[in-house]
Amino acid sequence: MSVDLDHIQQVLDEADCLYNEQQIEEAIKSMGSAITEQLSNSNPLVYCVMNGGMVITGKLLTHLQFPLEASYVHATRYRDQLTGGRLDWRVRPSQDMKGRTVLIVDDILDEGHTLDAIVDFCKEQGAEQVMTAVLVDKLHNRKARPDLKADFYGLEIEDRYIFGYGLDYQGYWRNANGIFALKGH
Repeated sequence: MSVDLDHIQQVLDEADCLYNEQQIEEAIKSMGSAITEQLSNSNPLVYCVMNGGMVITGKLLTHLQFPLEASYVHATRYRDQLTGGRLDWRVRPSQDMKGRTVLIVDDILDEGHTLDAIVDFCKEQGAEQVMTAVLVDKLHNRKARPDLKADFYGLEIEDRYIFGYGLDYQGYWRNANGIFALKGH
């Protein structure tokens, strides 16, 4: 696959910055406080959803000052595309979660099919409680279920194609130090 790096750079250069690094870091700190208040005595198992959740999970963990186990799961519907397809499990959780509190951390709650499937899997494995934390909750009416909400979220975003802070544009810009909206989307 040939990548047009000039195009990739142009995407960032022309994008609208919706949230800067300082605003995002404050949101993560606030999420950490809320999660600590609710889960500090529950010995939770914290799962990072790869690849999008790696930035938020890494930063969020430093604000969770209580005992926890951290691991990851890899399930996707996007495979570096702009729209989602069928759920693809690449790595399922391997820890015993029977009777445990599980916190699933991801970059975004868009339609929520991936997050919903991971939550269902954890419940099927016997987790006593499954909670979700996302950096971004995208505001629209296309959720997998009408009542689908993250237990913890940092920011709300209008219904645009966004990237940065773990969210990608065709596999790139997860490392962008803000949350940006694609021009025209």
